[in-house]
Amino acid sequence: MALEEHTDSTADAAEGVTTLAGTDDVTRYPIAPGYRVNVRTGPGTQYGIVRTLPYGVKVPVYCQKPGERVTGPYGTSNIWDNIANGQFVADAYVHTGSDGYIAPRCD
Repeated sequence: MALEEHTDSTADAAEGVTTLAGTDDVTRYPIAPGYRVNVRTGPGTQYGIVRTLPYGVKVPVYCQKPGERVTGPYGTSNIWDNIANGQFVADAYVHTGSDGYIAPRCD
């Protein structure tokens, strides 16, 4: 079980909000309060970190993929949420309202 929380405040929060503020009609889900979550290139902590989400952000979930099992504030899950092209966050840190899949599986 890996912890995906990130507490370093050196990331540029404004850039994260700008990147996530799209005009699409995809539902956005809040990241757990008080957490800055690492965005990775694939569904596991062994994948590289692309960026770190700022506090209080909501993310779109375009598709979901099974991967490394992670424990977070919303339980333990092997589901990873695709929030942009080649960008994944552990579902255990996203308040989707479900313990299962809420979006199609990624190819």
